[in-house]
Amino acid sequence: MIKNLFYHFILLLSLSSFSQEYRLNGYVKDDNNNPIAHSNILITSLGGSKIANGTSTDEKGYFIIENLKAGDYILKIRFLGFKTYSTRVELDRNIHFDTIILEENLETLDGITVVAKRPTVNRMVDRLVFNVENSTLSNDNVLDVLKHTPGVLVHDGTITVKQSTPTVYINDRRVHLSSSEVQQLLEGTSATNVKSIEVITNPPAKYEAEGGAVLNIVTNRNIIAGYNGSVFGNYRQGSEFPKYSFGTSHFFKAKKLNTYINYSISPRKDFQHNNEFINFLNDNNQNTSSWETDYKRTRETSNQNINANIDYDINDRNSLGFSTSMLITPRDHTNTFVNSLTEVFNANKTLDSTFNTLNRKVDETFNLAFTLDYVHKFKKEGEKLSISTHHTNYDFSSFQNVDTDYRFPDNILIRSNRFQTFSSQVIKLYTGQLDYELPINGSAQFEAGGKVSNINSESILNQFIFENDIKIEDLQNSDTFLYDEINYAAYISYSKDWERWSFKSGLRVEHTDIKGNSLSTSQNSNNDYLKLFPSLHLLHKLNDNNELYFNYNKRIHRPRYNELNPFKYFLNDNVYITGDPNLKPQIDDTFTLGYTLKKDYAFELYYRYETDPTIRIIFQDNDNNKLTYVDTNINRSISYGLDFTTYKKLANNWNLYVLSSLFYYEEEFFALKSSNALLVNNRWSIFGQIINYYSFLKDHSLTADISYLYISPIVNGPTDASARSGIDISIKKTFWNKKATLSIGATDIFNTQNFKTITQYLNQDVFLKSRRENRLLTFGFNYKFGNFRLRTNKKEIDLNERERFKENTN
Repeated sequence: MIKNLFYHFILLLSLSSFSQEYRLNGYVKDDNNNPIAHSNILITSLGGSKIANGTSTDEKGYFIIENLKAGDYILKIRFLGFKTYSTRVELDRNIHFDTIILEENLETLDGITVVAKRPTVNRMVDRLVFNVENSTLSNDNVLDVLKHTPGVLVHDGTITVKQSTPTVYINDRRVHLSSSEVQQLLEGTSATNVKSIEVITNPPAKYEAEGGAVLNIVTNRNIIAGYNGSVFGNYRQGSEFPKYSFGTSHFFKAKKLNTYINYSISPRKDFQHNNEFINFLNDNNQNTSSWETDYKRTRETSNQNINANIDYDINDRNSLGFSTSMLITPRDHTNTFVNSLTEVFNANKTLDSTFNTLNRKVDETFNLAFTLDYVHKFKKEGEKLSISTHHTNYDFSSFQNVDTDYRFPDNILIRSNRFQTFSSQVIKLYTGQLDYELPINGSAQFEAGGKVSNINSESILNQFIFENDIKIEDLQNSDTFLYDEINYAAYISYSKDWERWSFKSGLRVEHTDIKGNSLSTSQNSNNDYLKLFPSLHLLHKLNDNNELYFNYNKRIHRPRYNELNPFKYFLNDNVYITGDPNLKPQIDDTFTLGYTLKKDYAFELYYRYETDPTIRIIFQDNDNNKLTYVDTNINRSISYGLDFTTYKKLANNWNLYVLSSLFYYEEEFFALKSSNALLVNNRWSIFGQIINYYSFLKDHSLTADISYLYISPIVNGPTDASARSGIDISIKKTFWNKKATLSIGATDIFNTQNFKTITQYLNQDVFLKSRRENRLLTFGFNYKFGNFRLRTNKKEIDLNERERFKENTN
């Protein structure tokens, strides 16, 4: 051994004495510009028979090899999950590689797969990409993933991005569902097959001008041939009733065929308890009567969701795809039971009378959507033509029976009243779309396309009253409303990337023709308009640690079909909902200036001006003592604020996500019941969300999430809502080589997410206190079977919390 050491010593001494030595260094990153730590760096002789030297990259992806003599070498870089990088090096000087990009390997990795433990966040010129594939979030449903997505707030039955409701897309195809139906769909869909969530606050010209921000859910495809599937379920226990959801997903891939189907059912009961206080006023704003209502509602649903798609590769350049999304709420399990007791006080606050209302309602919904796609890829890499046709058939029907007893304070019956309502709505949507993409010089992209949409809607409302127990149609409150809309759209877009700049700009043109007809009143409402929707996106990388970006676009929000119905839909004898067939479309102009620091901290300043926003406002009729919910245009809305986001690793087993927003909201509205006066309501508000992610055990198979949400008082038209907050905890454990996951948790532990609203101005004075089943004890499971690892179908190794994959977080 001493002889060998002596020999190596003499050899090294001779090399250092007679040979010129050089060094080789550089950085290794992935295609998202994330440093790749611990990748293997090898220098071999030109023939590859002898290893000259080697090393590995540090946490920043940096490597250096020194003491190399002049000559021709092969530089090889290997890292699990990426294709081997190899290049020839003529070493006659010191050589520095600024950045070496490794390409992700989507094929079998020699029987080994990598399971990423934490999602990552990437900033692109026109969107933020939240990568969740194979992360711990992939064991949740898609709605739960959205709760953790930067910039997205899921709360109180709504999904919002920068205080507005986003439009949801799946793989760049719009989901034609209402906001509540979208949540039902996402809650019943496992996130196992979700690759990423794209948050597009200012959508480019390719997307429809309709709506505000866009949430594009990108799903992965089964990379290797074979079958895999999963079953999942959740149980949630509220203060009154349990809620369930069950589902299953299945993938199958052959050489040319790729199929997917997901089915879920969500039987549940939800309880809501409200207290409502109304002060009716005379012309001198003196109190003439006060109503105090105790309102209890139980809603039973059993929504069923079916999602499926079939992709067939005709050849290397042509493919067909068919997809469907179905939401079914059967009549047998869709019931609403409302029991409300109202105490009526006179001007002296003395109990004058009471009335008790029992409302029983049954609904049924069939929402069936079908899409057929054709894609042709040209010889030029990246150039392609896409053609898509879509049809949605929406069929909704509802029947309600309302009984009201009026009594004196001593409970003696004054009178009874009864009415029944049958309503239905049938909507048929047809669209055809063409998109063309052309890469230019490898760093630029041209896009163009067009779309035609045709919508036909028929809404029927038949109301019946009872006189001497005889059922009679109330013609004054019965109607049929016909709505037809056709929309033509065309767009062009151009984008280009430089070393430190990225640019994207586009223009979308839409022409819309609308016809509405109320048959009972012979009231026609026609609207025909042409709108231009420009968009601009700029991103500048100041250096490796600083990025600056600017976005602008114009958007449109067309009134929903039910908002256009002039019906008076009575909830009881004294409360009804009504729409306006003459509603104008809302136009938004949004400006965003953003800055990211060290790829961990993101700051955004934004300004949004909304013209003719449509909102539902509560009005009290002081002359007839009635309460009306009216869908109406308000004059304008202005909002601006500062958002802050970070998704950062604090320790090996601890990650932190923070979302906060300080914003100003100002809404100018018409007081319809007060001489149509123009009033302003405004407020500075703040909301914040903090989520802590923890992992335990050597294989990190035990995780815990603790989140806190706070929303300060906010305004919505003339209404002020109180502050609310909540703490959620979730614990997950994986078993059986990560095939199975069990979870337990609690939402709104301290029951602090309920809130109050006040609508108080001029002759309006309404106070509402809402209490829902926000505090829930939750249990969940997820089991994967078949070839469920999309990267491989063999074994799996344990990695130290993705230590080898440095996150790129904005």
